[in-house]
Amino acid sequence: MTLIRFLNLTVVAALVLAAAFVYKIKFDATVQAAQVAKLREDIRREHDEVAALRAQWARLDNPNRIQGLAMRHSSLRPIDATQFDTFDHLPLRPTEPGHVPDGDPIATIIEDTTGSIPAR
Repeated sequence: MTLIRFLNLTVVAALVLAAAFVYKIKFDATVQAAQVAKLREDIRREHDEVAALRAQWARLDNPNRIQGLAMRHSSLRPIDATQFDTFDHLPLRPTEPGHVPDGDPIATIIEDTTGSIPAR
């Protein structure tokens, strides 16, 4: 009879240990599920932030907005067709490499067209 009682106590102890182990596994699974849910929420929040930043970038990168800012804050103006010239009016290349004739050929052309060299 003591052997059966010992066997019953052993089985009951094994069942208690098994129940404790199953409870620990369930608790760990619940903690892991909570972490997964938190990570998914963080990922969703980051995706929303990236979408908002892309929308803001698209607004800031709008060519019409940039053109308006350039017109308002810059003294630069669009190029007129009269500002272009042909290659015939460029000074000739020096005959020897590295040899520059006396005087500055560009300054000479400017002097011929304006009458004087502009002040710097």
